[in-house]
Amino acid sequence: MDGTATPPLLTVDRLTVTVPGAAGPVPVVREASFTVGRGELLGLVGESGAGKSLTAYAILRLLPPGARAAGGRVLLEGRDLLALPEAEMRAVRGRRIAMVFQEPMTALNPAFTVGFQVVEAVRAHRPLGRRGAREEAVALLDRVAIPDPRSRLGSYPHELSGGQRQRVVIAMALACRPDLLLADEPTTALDVTVQAQILDLLASLREELGLAVLLITHDLAVVAQRCERAVVMHGGRVVEEGPVEPLFRAPEHPHTRALLAAAAGAPA
Repeated sequence: MDGTATPPLLTVDRLTVTVPGAAGPVPVVREASFTVGRGELLGLVGESGAGKSLTAYAILRLLPPGARAAGGRVLLEGRDLLALPEAEMRAVRGRRIAMVFQEPMTALNPAFTVGFQVVEAVRAHRPLGRRGAREEAVALLDRVAIPDPRSRLGSYPHELSGGQRQRVVIAMALACRPDLLLADEPTTALDVTVQAQILDLLASLREELGLAVLLITHDLAVVAQRCERAVVMHGGRVVEEGPVEPLFRAPEHPHTRALLAAAAGAPA
C-alpha cells in the first residue's frame, strides 16, 4: 500500500443556499461542507428545518422555485455540478446520482401503472427497447423484494402499500445503476416494521451494488444503527461530523448533545 487516500466520490464544499426574503436573499444552508466516499453509508442528521433536504436538492440542482445555490461547490469526482450546463447535469441525474424522496406518492404518478413508470425510468438513460426495459423493470422490482413483480407491473400506485410504493421508488432510482443514492427521510411515512425493512433493503443494495448512500434523517437512532459516519446540521450549518460511534459517545457540539438527549428522552 502506498498510503494514498482514495478521493471521495462527492465533495460538498462551502455550499450556501438562499431563499427570497423581505429584505433580500436569506441563507438557509450556510457554507456546508462534507464528503461522501465510494460505497459509504453516510448519515446527514438534524432537526426539521436544519437544511438537510435543501442540501440534497442543491446537489442535484433540483431546488424549489426561488431557492438557489448562492455559493460553494458540489464536486462529483472533481467535477463541479453547480457549474455544469443543464444538458450535462441531466445526464448526471439518475445515471450517476439518484434520489429517493420522503413521500413515495409525490414521486409516483397516480395516473400511470407502476410498470410504465419503472420502464420509463429505465429507458430515460439506457439504450433498451420497450421489451428489454420491461424485463429490466421486472428484475428491478424483484431486486427490491416486490412480491410477484411481473404481475405488479400492471398495478397503480394506490393499489400498493406504503412500503411497496417506497420499494418501487427505490427500484426507479436504481434503474440507471447510479454511484450515489440520496435517500431523503425514506421511511418517514411508514410504520416501524416497514421502516426497518426499507432500511435493510437500502443496506443490502449498497453492499450488493457498491452504492454510496447519503441517508437524510432526523432520527439519530437510525444513524447510530446504520451509518459509519454522521454529519450533523443545525440552522443550515454543519456543526459536527465524524465516525458514528465516537461522535455519539462523546459529542462536542451542544446541538448534537441536545439531539442525543432528546432521542433518549432525557433533559438536554
